[in-house]
Amino acid sequence: MDARLNDKSKLPSRHVTEGPDRAPHRSYLYAMGLTREQIHQPLVGVASCWNEAAPCNISLMRQAQAVKKGVAAASGTPREFCTITVTDGIAMGHGGMRASLPSREVIADSVELTMRGHAYDALVGLAGCDKSLPGMMMAMVRLNVPSIFIYGGSILPGSFRGKPVTVQDLFEAVGKVAVGDMSLEDLDELEQVACPSAGACGAQFTANTMATVSEAIGLALPYSAGAPAPYEIRDKFCATAGEKVMELLAKQIRPRDIVTRKALENAAATVAASGGSTNAALHLPAIAHECGIEFTLFDVAEIFRRTPYIADLKPGGRYVAKDMFEVGGIPLLMKTLLDHGFLHGDCLTVTGRTIAENLEKVGWNPDQDVVRPANQPITPTGGVVGLKGNLAPEGAIVKVAGMPQEAQVFTGPARVFDGEEACFAAVQSRSYKEGDVLVIRYEGPRGGPGMREMLSTTAALYGQGMGSKVALITDGRFSGATRGFCVGHVGPEAAVGGPIGLLKDGDMITLNAIDGTLSVALSDEELAERRKAWAPRTNAATSGYLWKYAQQVGPALHGAVTHPGGAQETESYADV
Repeated sequence: MDARLNDKSKLPSRHVTEGPDRAPHRSYLYAMGLTREQIHQPLVGVASCWNEAAPCNISLMRQAQAVKKGVAAASGTPREFCTITVTDGIAMGHGGMRASLPSREVIADSVELTMRGHAYDALVGLAGCDKSLPGMMMAMVRLNVPSIFIYGGSILPGSFRGKPVTVQDLFEAVGKVAVGDMSLEDLDELEQVACPSAGACGAQFTANTMATVSEAIGLALPYSAGAPAPYEIRDKFCATAGEKVMELLAKQIRPRDIVTRKALENAAATVAASGGSTNAALHLPAIAHECGIEFTLFDVAEIFRRTPYIADLKPGGRYVAKDMFEVGGIPLLMKTLLDHGFLHGDCLTVTGRTIAENLEKVGWNPDQDVVRPANQPITPTGGVVGLKGNLAPEGAIVKVAGMPQEAQVFTGPARVFDGEEACFAAVQSRSYKEGDVLVIRYEGPRGGPGMREMLSTTAALYGQGMGSKVALITDGRFSGATRGFCVGHVGPEAAVGGPIGLLKDGDMITLNAIDGTLSVALSDEELAERRKAWAPRTNAATSGYLWKYAQQVGPALHGAVTHPGGAQETESYADV
């Protein structure tokens, strides 16, 4: 019997569950224990990035079960599936990091294909690590079915001899060992206590930065992105998200109704205000691209420039995500930004209400110093700054949170390295000088390929006590855990003949985060002469996914995306 218990005439799942000709399709659903009623209810994809690769993902399957209960309670039929994650902390410092940024595309693509192939009507996506968060949000706006994003939550801080620690301390400890300031025995003790629970890195590194984005952009429920992974309240957020996505489906509130130009500006503002990761300048343009909105690194940088830095979070500050959650969470940060004119309050969110309506009853907490009022900032401009100049015509990005203003201008001779390994070896052997500008090139989206992060190198410098005495620039990326004058995303990248690929040892480079410039003391004529002698380089990615990625990926300026985006769509999946 082909019962029709729900009107699915405009939902994608009608192609799988409705009508006599779909009897074979329904038989597979019966084989998995679904009832007739469940088959004819809306089908809701519950996508998670669960795996046993790292603590950031390990709690996602548990949380997905709570989501499924919420969906079922609201008369939907949840269908759980998993996608991949590459965890930066484990991929860091070796060739595995080339898989990190490409994994963002695989996550978005695989979620899209699973949703399309099985004709699901709505999506709740759970993610816990750096690239999985933007990848999942990209899938939501690409598919444009009613969706809610859930962050898996941050890790709790560790304790080392009475002092709170994070994985950042461990990366920097490697440098201390190299110069004899820490013993191998102490390093062994620290590595066993730095990460004491499930969850993503606890400071305002990339995962917590993009978690902050998820609430500010309107795709996550208020407070849900702040609760640490071990907290049982996470399951309540997940169950609520399952119920809420069914409301969005009934009202046909879709991600592109939520992720507008103004919403993207809100997201960028919270990144700046929280001293977040420079990687947001890569991921926000990519999310915008899925919607067909032009929102480049320069647009992100402009929001950063005019937004105050107000959250005293690591790596530049004193606190971690757990601390901010316990004093008021991301809504506390957003409320003071809204009250002082730094957020658009009229943006729609997954609650069905606007940002201003969500924050209406959020009061200021005067008994804390994690977040300052927006009119009493740590610094009047954001903790992340965009740069441009003859060394970076397509822009670059630097995190200045925690840096004194006098340290935000640096001039020195270039010390050029083709690839991170060569630079890391020089740092470990201390074959560099105070005042050098270390240049790590051929690490861009295409040249790496994969645009690796350079945390191992920067952390080693800090461990040696040299973090503030040299500067680094790269066409690759720096981790959200990076400190110091470290400029990433330099474009055009070396692999396509960008100016960074023309540098020689000794060229004088000036980095100026106050004026927003990155320049080399070379004339246009000299750069043109060097370009004539420049020749493309090959890399080891001659087959497999990294080869495919290198053929497709675009510049960091537009988010290192791999397809034409929403602007070129003639049909949305949600309308099939």
